[in-house]
Amino acid sequence: MSRESDSDESIIRHLPPEISNKIAAGEVIQRPSSVVKELLDNAIDSGADQIKIYIQNAGRTLIQVSDDGCGMAKGDIRPCFQRHATSKIQQVEDLQHIRTMGFRGEAMASIASVSQVTLKTKRVQDEVGHKYEIWGGEERTFEPASTDDGTSVEVRNLFYNVPARRQFLKTDATEFRHILRVVQQVAIANTDIGFYLTADADDIYELPPQPIKERITEIFGKNYRASLIEVEEETSYVDIYGVLGDPKLTKKSRGEQFLFVNGRPFQHNFLKYVTLNIYDTWTGPKEYPFFAIFLELDPTQVDVNVHPSKMEVKFEDERSIIQLTKSVVKKAINEYFMVPDVDDSSQSAKSGQNFPKNFRSDMPFSSGSSNGGQSGGPVRMPSRINRKSNFKDGKKIARSIYEREDAADHKEGARDKEAEQNPEEPDQQKSDKGFWQLHNAYIVTQTRSGMCMIDQYRAHKRIIYEKTLEAAESSLPSTQQLLFSQTVELSATDFSLLEELQPEIQRMGFNVELMSGNTAMVQGVPADIDIGDEQSVLKSVLHQYQQLDQKVKLGTREKLAVAFASKAAVNRGRSLSKWEMETLIDQLFACENPYKDPLDNPTLIYFPLEEIESRFS
Repeated sequence: MSRESDSDESIIRHLPPEISNKIAAGEVIQRPSSVVKELLDNAIDSGADQIKIYIQNAGRTLIQVSDDGCGMAKGDIRPCFQRHATSKIQQVEDLQHIRTMGFRGEAMASIASVSQVTLKTKRVQDEVGHKYEIWGGEERTFEPASTDDGTSVEVRNLFYNVPARRQFLKTDATEFRHILRVVQQVAIANTDIGFYLTADADDIYELPPQPIKERITEIFGKNYRASLIEVEEETSYVDIYGVLGDPKLTKKSRGEQFLFVNGRPFQHNFLKYVTLNIYDTWTGPKEYPFFAIFLELDPTQVDVNVHPSKMEVKFEDERSIIQLTKSVVKKAINEYFMVPDVDDSSQSAKSGQNFPKNFRSDMPFSSGSSNGGQSGGPVRMPSRINRKSNFKDGKKIARSIYEREDAADHKEGARDKEAEQNPEEPDQQKSDKGFWQLHNAYIVTQTRSGMCMIDQYRAHKRIIYEKTLEAAESSLPSTQQLLFSQTVELSATDFSLLEELQPEIQRMGFNVELMSGNTAMVQGVPADIDIGDEQSVLKSVLHQYQQLDQKVKLGTREKLAVAFASKAAVNRGRSLSKWEMETLIDQLFACENPYKDPLDNPTLIYFPLEEIESRFS
């Protein structure tokens, strides 16, 4: 066909509705939790007093949301499933005054295009309700039906007609955690509504209308009850209120930080960063406190129509929002701890003299740190040192760092020959005294042609990691049984994760029995844990695993081993005895890979003498 004839033919065509709907659905409906969010938005907008959510197979098989709201008239049912049909927007100016949760008219059309939907609805004033079925965007049933006042929407077999999307869903446990996150957001923002969540016949949440502190306690656990700080401040531009967590409620993974604007959950990374930064005085690195902060301002000052998922917003005056939020949160925390309001640059404020005692507890060397080994800062080394060559001859450095004399296996002549072949070999007569601790964080030792520094936390993490994996793979974990079983209360998210990971956690040395009501009974713990710390260790492992699950590509067992090692390893800032340093170094170089921690960070750095001398030239 000639180029001329090609130009006469139209190649741009309108997509059939079934295709365009599926493409649009990909922007709105990314996973089961997206469906839950959209259905909850509609239920809240209906004026419901109670909302019930039922989930099967993490939403793959069934998502059902029922409310006792206003219900729908017969004439509104079909338009409800048509794209860009909505009762909430009449003219373009309405976009500047949005107060409802849903408004675009895309949600129901998107859901119906990729699932099998059954809607039942009835208004209070109507004698009979109606049932409407639509599968893959095609109507199947529309008839009168006996049903309760309000609306019930069943979404079955999500992505059944888009198998490519279905295969990209994560595990049931991961997808269910996303659903829990959505329910938590909505429940915290709407404490005047009762929420009831059931998953595979298990009652997860039974939340009657209640004050926000009680709602948070019901969702996240009883230990939150006495550790919440209320915030409330009115300004001419924005009202800021909510609840902050005591720093002792910090976790190693994000997920319990909530922001709302005019009742709508939203994401704003910089605002979260600023808020978390206020906690730095009382928390260590990678520790995340709880907070739920609400902003109320004129709807014309915030644009909620910037993203299909409605999770991102744009403020007219973002700088004022951030500065005011920072000021209010900082004031609330300082008042809670009775800290005088001083300038950030004040040395007295930085010294922490008026601050509460450290929340962490020291643990014996055998069981490591209760804060994941993150306290204390690293020592800054001269910038000219070439770290790329640190592992050029790792085995030689290892021998130089520490080599135990063994008369039964080594003869004097053999040692002399080895020393001639390896110029990095330390003086054997000084090997027992040739190391010391720097800033209670690093073990320093002299070699024949330089020095070596070992990060005690990373080194111990490598040791525990390999030991844990070996025990799990051999099915011979070292477990110490508790004299009295310990009951651990978990959040629904943590309990769901524990349920998923229980077989692997057992192989690590935990003896844990799942109970009702999001509680677990700990009957035994790995030998590396001190008795009395089992509850915090189990929770920390779960939180560390969640954090790793989002960042590293490792198997389940490896991520669990990393999480456990991060908690159990001896922390930086912990003074070690000579015997403990010797033991640590012995165990490190017995590892399969002593030169890197489980996340591929170096455990030791070698400084050749010529590089050290160059710093004085």
